[in-house]
This record gives sequence, structure tokens and C-alpha cells, in this order.
Amino acid sequence: MTWLHCCSARLLLALLVVQTVSDADPVERAVEAYLAMLADGKRQSEETPLPVTELDPELVTATRTKETAFETPHAANAVDQATIERRSYRTVPQALRDVPGVIVQETSMGQGSPFIRGFTGFRTLFLIDGVRLNNSTFRAGPNQYWSTVDPYSVARVEIVKGPSSVLYGSDAIGGTVQALTIDPYTYGEGRRGGGKVFYRYASAERSHIGRVEASGTLGEHTGLVVGATLKQFGDLEIGSGTQRNTGYDEADGDIKFEHYPDENQRVVVAYQHVKQDAVPRTHRTVFAVPFAGTTVGDELQRDLDQERWLAYVQYHSENMEGLFDVMRFNLSWHDQSEVRDRVRPPSGGGPGPVRVDQQGTSVGTLGAWAQFESDSAIGRLTYGAEIYHDNVNSFSTSNPIQGPVADDATYDLAGVYVQDRIAIGERWQLVPGVRFNYAAADAKSVADPETGERVGIKDDWSALVGSVRFRYLLANEHWNVFGGASQGFRAPNLSDLTRFDSARTDEFEIPATGLDPEKYVTYELGLKQRADDSSLQLAVFYTDIRDQIVRVPTGETTSDGESVISKANVGDGYVWGIEAGGAHRLGRGWTAFGNITYIEGKVDTFPTSAPVVSREYIDRLMPLTAQAGARWERPDSTVYFEGLVRIADRADRLSTRDQSDTSRIPPGGTPGYAVLHLSAGWSPFRNGHLGLAIENLFDKNYRVHGSGTNMPGRNIVLWFRLDF
Repeated sequence: MTWLHCCSARLLLALLVVQTVSDADPVERAVEAYLAMLADGKRQSEETPLPVTELDPELVTATRTKETAFETPHAANAVDQATIERRSYRTVPQALRDVPGVIVQETSMGQGSPFIRGFTGFRTLFLIDGVRLNNSTFRAGPNQYWSTVDPYSVARVEIVKGPSSVLYGSDAIGGTVQALTIDPYTYGEGRRGGGKVFYRYASAERSHIGRVEASGTLGEHTGLVVGATLKQFGDLEIGSGTQRNTGYDEADGDIKFEHYPDENQRVVVAYQHVKQDAVPRTHRTVFAVPFAGTTVGDELQRDLDQERWLAYVQYHSENMEGLFDVMRFNLSWHDQSEVRDRVRPPSGGGPGPVRVDQQGTSVGTLGAWAQFESDSAIGRLTYGAEIYHDNVNSFSTSNPIQGPVADDATYDLAGVYVQDRIAIGERWQLVPGVRFNYAAADAKSVADPETGERVGIKDDWSALVGSVRFRYLLANEHWNVFGGASQGFRAPNLSDLTRFDSARTDEFEIPATGLDPEKYVTYELGLKQRADDSSLQLAVFYTDIRDQIVRVPTGETTSDGESVISKANVGDGYVWGIEAGGAHRLGRGWTAFGNITYIEGKVDTFPTSAPVVSREYIDRLMPLTAQAGARWERPDSTVYFEGLVRIADRADRLSTRDQSDTSRIPPGGTPGYAVLHLSAGWSPFRNGHLGLAIENLFDKNYRVHGSGTNMPGRNIVLWFRLDF
């Protein structure tokens, strides 16, 4: 057992503090003992908020209604804009890396994909102001799409772990994450205006990020906020030198208009646009830097242009009289496109011209949803319906029939749901829910892998899923026990059915037909604490996996020597884990915080080209991971200091496909690491804010498991914000 395992076991025991030898209830006794221990150090809640592990923020994602994270019967966290600035996160995926149960894989600087309780890609769901980012072309493994959301346009990111298919439908398996964007913020009498200018520089990233934002309001009823962000990243400095071919440029813009006809009604019209130019996938190229035995790619170039724009109109009405207490409506159009440019050496490695190809997809998604809340004789009901319709076009210079997925295709997702919140006495709350899901794919232009001819694929699926959650408030009202069982559902999408593209290192994926939906059930039990000077959240979960769609080898190879793979519903298995996070004010402005996560999981797969199923570790299984830190802040919040240690054990529980992904995962697994980050901030005057961080203080050369490049070496980050 490593030193990290020993320390982790002790930390978990300290967090649980449950006495088992007494005639009294053990949980109640543990709570009483803990509260007595803290009684002499209580501070008032007007101090600065606790770090990312706090349980006080109001959330809407967990139950589609407003309640604090302490009240919701889910493991949930939130990261606000102030934390994004202070922790120097440069992407939305990075904003999740300090949340228990999450590891953020980065194929490149512009391509980050969080693994939430063992799942990533199309098995995690991302929402922007209630609108799905996920579409029918998302892949199974790590992808780049979450990085197309500008973190500097976001007011808060909410994370709900575990299946949420009852409320959000397909893809909500490992977790559901929602970015809530900035609203106009200068409301008051008459015409008012304000805004901010923000700049961030990072030495090891060789990056510059700048944002200009303005808010204007007319009285208390009408407001507009407009923002623009420019980003420039150069070649990355890692612990062992310079990683060439990692830089890219990005331009983002957003605008939101809102109007309050009265205090209970709100109309919102919003638009956001993101464009990334030439984001390299370095590990597949000759520019890759070997790490602990990883291989270097042979491609001369593999760059990705990514563009996304979203427009929506929403209506919200609360405190209504009549059948509905709350009504919410959304109509949205979401356009996401990508183009990959690839340059390879001559065929066979001999003399001749280089091979140049280009491929891409364009997905336009029309979305609509309606949500209602009503009090009833059986509790507080939340119910509604939603539908999303994808129009997909795809191209490839090397395939006249389709690009990475089918061309001339449509995909539909629809669902109706109802959830009830039932109060049983003063301490119990029961939250049952049910949803009917429907999905349909119609792909008119698919390359038949055997004949090479154009074929069509058409199929549809439906499923009924349920969830029962509970919360029990303990006697002192600072603690509760929560948990339940939640079903998850994921329908096959166009990536499953029609992908004709490179997959992992030295693999090429071909279309698959006759697929069925994936099914999951997660059982969870947890404990939460909320007090003036401390917070705690601990959860133990087990996810049963049935009919997961996994890649299976066909026994064939391409002319480039890549193994040909397809997909099938053969993945039965499980994931279980324990995660804990907490924070405690020590007095005199000091706060200590930390978290720890252990996850294990296995699933049935075909490890070789032989038709033999084997149960293996899930891909890119999160290693034992922990964090510990301390923060000091003046009572007036004008000065702060923070130190944070991020620790990960060696990631050596590998699947066969992990072992073959030699350009990202070293032989025998990804080495463990412990890195120290220091940061400080100062507000020299009311509207001016300065920040300094030294990330990776000791210049450690390390890599997050499954990533395509190493993390920055010693990285000096400077930022300032001027409010006006």
C-alpha cells in the first residue's frame, strides 16, 4: 500500500467519524461529538464564503428547482466566477478539476474532457442555461466540445454527479453539468451602466486572455449585458522543456437581453459565439514529446477548427395563481461545426507526396422545452417536456459518401417527465420521478464498410426510467443523510451508428447497426453538513452497467495498419466509488479545505480480435486522487493567500485499449504526482483587483491520466480586473 493510500484511508476515517459502540444512534452520536469539538470556534456567516466544497450555494440543476446544495438529495457542487478567476482556470473543463469525483483529461490545451464518476464524452451531459450542448455526433471517449464554452462568460457552473436521465434524458449518466451565464447586473433607478475589463497572462502557457464586458439597465425591468473574450495560446512549457505545436487562438462573444414585465415574470433573449482556430492534437504528430515511455506520432499536422453559436429565447414566470405556480419555456437554435486538417507522411514511409485530407461536421439543433411546477395533494410537482432535432451534414476529402459521421442525417430526442417532492414529517423528504424517452435516427448517406456503397440507417428507441431519492434531516439540522436509486438511459447516437473515422491510437472505427440503448442504475448514500464555519459532503455510490455500447475489434486492418473496430451492446459491468470534500474555518481569516476520491470499475469488452469477451477495467480509470489546501483572507476581502496541493496516485489499472493507446498512456500506467500551487490577490481600490499565482511551484513534469500532453511546468499567472 502506497503512502497515498495510507493517508487517504486515514482521511476517510476522519471524515466518517462514526462510533459503533453505543445504544444511541451512531450517526447522531458522531454528529454531536463533531459539533461539540467545533463549538468553541464558531464564526458568523458574514465571513468570506468557503471554497469550492461549500454547501451553501443555491442550485437549479439537481432538481430543476431552486434549492441549496445542502437541501438537494444529490451529490452536487458549484463553481462561481470568482473561483474561476482566482484558481486561474482557462477552460470550463478545468473549472471542474477541484470537484470530488472528477478528473479532467486534456488531449491538448484546447481539448478537455472531464471524467465524472468514471464516465466522459457522450455519457456526461452539458447544459448552457438549460439548453443541451450535447448533440448526436458526440463521441464515446474524451472530446473537445466542453472547451467551446467560454468560462469568462459564466456566472456559475453547477455539477450534479450520477444519473439524471429522469430530468434530462439521454447522456446524463456520469453527471450533469450546467453553465449559467452572466445576467445584466446594474439594475437600479433610471438608466445605469457598468462593466469590467479582465486580463490574464500565463508564462508556461505563453497565453494572453482578455475580456471586455458591459452591462446596461433601465430601471428594475430591462437589462442588457455584452461581452467579448480573446485568447491566444503559444507553445506550452512543460517540466521537461517546450512542447511545440500546442498553441491556438480563440475569439468569443456573448450578449443577453432580459426584461421583467413584473417582479414575477422574466423574458430572456441570448446569443453566444465561440470560434477556435487550429487547435492541435499534438500527441498524434511528430511534435509530441515522449513522457515515461509514450510513443511519438507520425502525422505532420492534425489541427481542429471549432465554431459554435447558440441563440435562445426563454420565458420564466413564478408565484402564479391557478393550475401552475411556475412556468418556464425555451426555444433555441444551436449550431456546432468542426473541421479537421490532417497531413500525413507518404504512404509506406517511402518517398512521395505527403497525404493531405480534411473532414468535418456541421450540426444544427432546434430545441424546445417547457417546465411547470405545481403544489398538489401529493407534494410539489415538477414536470415538463422537451424535444431536440439535429440536422447533420458531414464531409471528407477521402470519402465522397460521408465524413466522420453520416451525411444528410437527422436525429431526434424527446421526453416527458414528472418529479414529486414529498415532505414526510419535518425531517424526511422523498423525491420520486419518472420519464419517458424517445430517440430516432435517420442517416441517409453512410458508407457501407464492406461494399463501399452508399447506404441508409434508420432506427428508433424508447425507454421508461425512474428515480427515487431521499433526504433525512438530522436532529441538529446542520446534518442530513441523502441517497437513493436513479436509472440512467443513453440512446445510440450517430457517432455509435455511423462513425467512419480514426478512433484511438492506431484504430479506425466503422459503422454499426442494430444497437440498443444503454441502461444504468446508480445506488447512492451520502452525508452532508452545513454550518457557519464548516461544510462536508461525503458520498458512496455503485453504478450497475447493462448493455453498454463498446468498441469491438473486427479482425481487419486498414491500408495504414490501423485496427478496424466497430461497436456492440456487450458492456455489462459496474463502477463504484467513494468521494468526500469539506472545508472548515480555523479562525483569524484562515480556512482549510480538501477532498478525496477513490473509484473502481470494470466492464465486459473484447480485448483482442478474437470473439472472446473479457471483463476489464473501464477505460482511463481515475486513480486515487486527493487535494488539500489552506486559504487566508482579510475580513474586508481585499487581500487573500491560498496554497493548494493536488495529488494523484499512479494510474496503473488499465484496460487493453488503454495499454494500446501508447501516445497518451505510458507503459504500465501514468505516473502519480503531487504538485503545489500558490496564489494571492489584492484589491488596491474598490474597483480594482489583482491576482498572482505560481502553479506547479517545483516545476514537476507530470500528466493527468489519459491526456495527450503534459500539464504546464512552473506557471506564473498574472491577472487583473477593473470594474466600472
